[in-house]
Amino acid sequence: MKGGKSSGATRKADTKLAVKKTAAKGKAAKDPNKPKRPASAFFVFMEDFRKQFKEDHPDNKYVAAVGKAGGAKWKSMSDSEKAPFQAKADKRKKEYEKNLDTYNKKLAGGGNDDDDEDSDKSKSEVNDEADEDESDDMF
Repeated sequence: MKGGKSSGATRKADTKLAVKKTAAKGKAAKDPNKPKRPASAFFVFMEDFRKQFKEDHPDNKYVAAVGKAGGAKWKSMSDSEKAPFQAKADKRKKEYEKNLDTYNKKLAGGGNDDDDEDSDKSKSEVNDEADEDESDDMF
């Protein structure tokens, strides 16, 4: 046989690929309305660090360099230096938990709540229509 590969080896590879494809299909779809998880204290720190690093190194084009420098600085920081970032992360976490509770309540309630926030029309549009209806009644 020319070519060096047996037909059995290709069949094995095909079955492995088929297994991987079916595993990906079984995954549940993500809900786009679900609130995103909050950033940790390190990522809150990295938001500020990226801006500072960009100002100090404007010619840097490597994302990995920013990440490595940020990680090294974070490790070298004391707990008192990390405290403001931890406080911001805690604040975001509380806000996330609040948003997640409201999201879960909407899911449990069937999602048919008539909240002003979720209305298709903004308040100004609703008020404009009410004004038009009143003006029609006058004539």
